[in-house]
Amino acid sequence: MAEIIPFKGVLYNMSKVSGEDVIAPPYDIIAPEYKEKLYSKSPYNIVRIDFGKELEGDNELQNKYTRAANNLNSWLKDGILHGSKAPAFYAYEVDYRIKGSRKRLRGFFSLVRLEELGKGVYPHECTHSKPKADRLNLLRTCRANISPIFSLYNSPEKKASEIMNRVMLRKPYMEAKDSDSAIHRLWIVEAEKDIKIIQDDLKEKPVFIADGHHRYETALEFKKEMDAATAADSPIHPFTHSPNPWDYVLMFLANMSDEGLTILPAHRLVKNLPENSLDILSGYFAVESLAADADITGVLSGYEHAIGFCYRNSDKLYLLRHKGSGLENINPALKELDVTILHELIFKKLLNITEVTYEMDTAETREMVRKGIYDGAFFLNPTGVKDVERVALSGERMPPKSTYFYPKLLTGMVMYKFQ
Repeated sequence: MAEIIPFKGVLYNMSKVSGEDVIAPPYDIIAPEYKEKLYSKSPYNIVRIDFGKELEGDNELQNKYTRAANNLNSWLKDGILHGSKAPAFYAYEVDYRIKGSRKRLRGFFSLVRLEELGKGVYPHECTHSKPKADRLNLLRTCRANISPIFSLYNSPEKKASEIMNRVMLRKPYMEAKDSDSAIHRLWIVEAEKDIKIIQDDLKEKPVFIADGHHRYETALEFKKEMDAATAADSPIHPFTHSPNPWDYVLMFLANMSDEGLTILPAHRLVKNLPENSLDILSGYFAVESLAADADITGVLSGYEHAIGFCYRNSDKLYLLRHKGSGLENINPALKELDVTILHELIFKKLLNITEVTYEMDTAETREMVRKGIYDGAFFLNPTGVKDVERVALSGERMPPKSTYFYPKLLTGMVMYKFQ
């Protein structure tokens, strides 16, 4: 199972900066115009390290990665950043609102021992192939984990959660508001008794990657590079080998037994729909016509194994309720998922759809179909957190974008620099 350890985190010096000026969203959701805004907020905004600009004249010796490493080292030297004095876990809370309700996502930052996926650390969905060179180059130059991997564990006993709840009664070390008005808070947990309780709570428990599959795979690749580079210079007997700093990766761990986690659905936009799509679908689905102004997400929430549908040249919405057949060769852990019904049955078997665009906003999804940008759209219920656990432990993976974990973690709350 996964091994977690406390660490000496790198933190912003709150006597020298304001939290809201220096933090940033995950790099992969930062639009170019928002990157400019982050740059203008502070000369010490974390985006300058985690997702810096490419400049004219960049070369192998001077580029965004070397600038990132220079920023990290100079900010440490100047006291903008500083390292914790003792190994610690870092309690983290996101106080946010969604659909009119207030929720709190709580967990903690930790180091997790890198293992091949499926050996204590489990993926839950397929990911689109994309270059890992960017994250790998950042690792090579900075020798640090700047942004965390968002992961889950399941502890009905909630011993670690109890520690977090108690620690969070104190004044936080750092507090910052994000662009969605959610409040992010960080506390340092360094009491040895608390650290032991947290480690004992997670002992023998698997960890499930919620968001950050590519970062985990990149960290594994960097570990293999470093292991190969050091093995020839200093061969170590396997039984006396002590862990290296790159044997661990920075993770945020949230208990899926807590109430603060939100999973949102990503709706699907498609082109090249057959003209007789409804006729084809009716063989496997009960098709119900809805009013044009129906709240499709509200309607879906009242059903299991139901999918919303709209298509160009029609103002109507449709409810597709699966009759139960057509997925006989699919793994049982997957076949009960709406997203599997959509991808394996509708897209692959019935409509031969190969290109899919993802959109979170329901109204925007409908508008793009109305404008004729796409031929049709399919709307989904959110995937359940228990489904994530079940599929991951089965060794299977959900289709891409089966989950959208919310809220997103901020980069810059705490970092892990290899000593």
